[in-house]
Amino acid sequence: MQWIIRLPFFVVLMGLGAVAMLVPAIHAVIMEDFQTMRVFFYGFILFSILTLTIGLATAGYEPPNVARSQLIALLAAFSVLPIMFAIPFYAAVGNTTLLNAWFEMVSSFTTTGATVYDTAGRLTPSQHLWRGTVGWMGGLLIWITAVSIFAPMNLGGFEVRAKGGVGKGAMSDFAQIGRIADPSERLIRYTLALAPIYIGLTVVLWIGLVIAGEFPYVALIHAMSTLSTSGITPIGGLYFAASKFWGELLIFCFFIFALSRLTFSRGLSVEDDQGLRRDPEFLLALVLICTVTFVLFARHFIGASESESGATVAQMASALWGALFTVAAFLTTTGFESTYWGQASLWSGLSTPGLFLIGMALIGGGVATTAGGVKLLRIYALYRHGEREQERLLHPSSVGGGGRDARRIRKQGAYISWVFFMLFALSIAAVMLMLSLTGVQFETSMVLAVSALSTTGPLASVAAETPIAYSGIPDAAKVILAGAMVLGRLETLAIIALFNPEIWQR
Repeated sequence: MQWIIRLPFFVVLMGLGAVAMLVPAIHAVIMEDFQTMRVFFYGFILFSILTLTIGLATAGYEPPNVARSQLIALLAAFSVLPIMFAIPFYAAVGNTTLLNAWFEMVSSFTTTGATVYDTAGRLTPSQHLWRGTVGWMGGLLIWITAVSIFAPMNLGGFEVRAKGGVGKGAMSDFAQIGRIADPSERLIRYTLALAPIYIGLTVVLWIGLVIAGEFPYVALIHAMSTLSTSGITPIGGLYFAASKFWGELLIFCFFIFALSRLTFSRGLSVEDDQGLRRDPEFLLALVLICTVTFVLFARHFIGASESESGATVAQMASALWGALFTVAAFLTTTGFESTYWGQASLWSGLSTPGLFLIGMALIGGGVATTAGGVKLLRIYALYRHGEREQERLLHPSSVGGGGRDARRIRKQGAYISWVFFMLFALSIAAVMLMLSLTGVQFETSMVLAVSALSTTGPLASVAAETPIAYSGIPDAAKVILAGAMVLGRLETLAIIALFNPEIWQR
């Protein structure tokens, strides 16, 4: 264990990625897909040797600045590691380009789930398993780094509750933490605490889906996709799943781990001592899911009542469940579409506007979870600030109350949340502009920009008037979207923190 602590974080990630190549190799042996088996096994040998060489050269290296090294390692992990993942994938698929393979791995590792292989039969089961495994590893990396790296630096949503916000105070606090506890020791400690939970939840959902009637191979990928909120599926969506309603019900129950970090990491942070029933993120998520589901169902109900075609109770229940599941899936940025999502349109004759799902994906899930988007805690801070401002208009001499934490969220938390929201909106505009320069139409570029920055890849096939195929966009647009996925996964504030002058001081 001591020799692992001495290795740079990026080298450790390289080694884990090389070992993970044994998963599709072993599965390919079982499936008698010996071409895929050889490619991934050779990839394991090649990158294991490369990791060992780099590890020997960098063992014992002590970075001059802890914050800088950790952020650069994360940026390199999401931008460089997909190249390593793409090489055996490219060789195994054969009839594809290296750019498409790299785009696929960036999408998987950032838990976006956008795929250029629209036809499920284009890839073999072992190749689909590699996509799911890469996405699952990306989700585990987010779990660990959110608590061990972003929390001490007041990034990733933690700045809403932080005393000093983002900037010099946050960097100074992180430097003090780095002097007290070695960053590698923090990473190992949180890995040992969170990895068993992440693996255990995946196994539980996998077994549950198999019991519900799903094929074990499909159930495993859907379980990994649910926990990592990547939305990767080997069969083209839940519509073709054998488990149907019971499988969706199990997946729906596991969405809770993308809505609040208190469901799996309670006690790891100072402010995590409150219960789930008092967690503002979880309560806000319940309000949003119930409200949007009711609005969508009411729209179809009114449309059906005005038409001559009647509706049975079973049809109404199917439409209600389809709306509830799909809204929750896009709020967690998983992007699964319910089997019964289209039942409401058949029942009422009205199409479901994709703008609702775009809004859910923009909001996103909880802080320190695998979900993307703006994050629920930032939306909650903006709501509390607006509520207080409205109260002051009615009662100028009133006292807000709520304690020190509530005052901090309403003031500094709301301020930094608004700054992040504006940066997110500017990022969408910039990505849309760059996509338009490559020849992508305006509406298509808007949906693609939101899906990339919110890490909700399946949004492209649901939110637009006609489904958007990633395979049909230009190569330059794929490079832009890949960069947007990395930006959306790490968040803008973390990238901006690298330009802080203090972080480059020894």
